[in-house]
Amino acid sequence: MSTNTENQSGSMDGLKWGLVAILVAASVVGNYYYSNISILFRVIGVVVAMGLALGLAMLTTKGKAVWSFAKEARTEVRKVVWPTRQEAMQTTLIVLAVSAVVALILWGLDGILVRLVSFITGVNV
Repeated sequence: MSTNTENQSGSMDGLKWGLVAILVAASVVGNYYYSNISILFRVIGVVVAMGLALGLAMLTTKGKAVWSFAKEARTEVRKVVWPTRQEAMQTTLIVLAVSAVVALILWGLDGILVRLVSFITGVNV
């Protein structure tokens, strides 16, 4: 019985995704076709069409899964212990300092290797 329900849902999902594609295509074509109309009205039309397409996509099985994932992600983000401003600034300064030191080391190694290669090949750079 559940297999039958999944098959019906899958066939309806295909129809829904087809309507989503038609709405998106209609908004793109309509925006191009009505290019002589005010941009405000075209933007409103595209936003409404995209909102309808998004709402229709959320009614599909994959859309519901995406919505569920987004709600779970929001719950997990609320559980995160965010650093204080001072901790964030200290960490940023440490990263900048280490990056500068590594950049200087790589610059020095590059200079040494360029001189070494030019000495071996006899080509002055």
